[in-house]
Amino acid sequence: MLRIYHNTRCKKSREGLEILENSNKEFEIREYLKEPLSEAELETLIGKLDIAPIQLVRKNEKIWKEEYKHKDLSDRELITVMVKNPKLIERPIVEDDNKAVIGRPPSEIEKLL
Repeated sequence: MLRIYHNTRCKKSREGLEILENSNKEFEIREYLKEPLSEAELETLIGKLDIAPIQLVRKNEKIWKEEYKHKDLSDRELITVMVKNPKLIERPIVEDDNKAVIGRPPSEIEKLL
């Protein structure tokens, strides 16, 4: 089943949700700011995305610029930072059982449909 990691306040995330709603495929919504991911869940998701953890970080967020931008963080440390500060996770993300995509632009989601 498809799952979208969604932030209701994000326009791109809402556009991604609309693509899923129009797909007639079954999916579930996880509002990851209300229900944060564990380190294990985030590691699995990064593996499905086939990216380095730094590629999932929203580098324009204030907390990133003020607290982490100038630090040399390992992949493990980056995952811990994103778990503690879920607003740093790029959005939306859509996954199925084997793969995931970051919906930027939202049309990327169609690769999973």
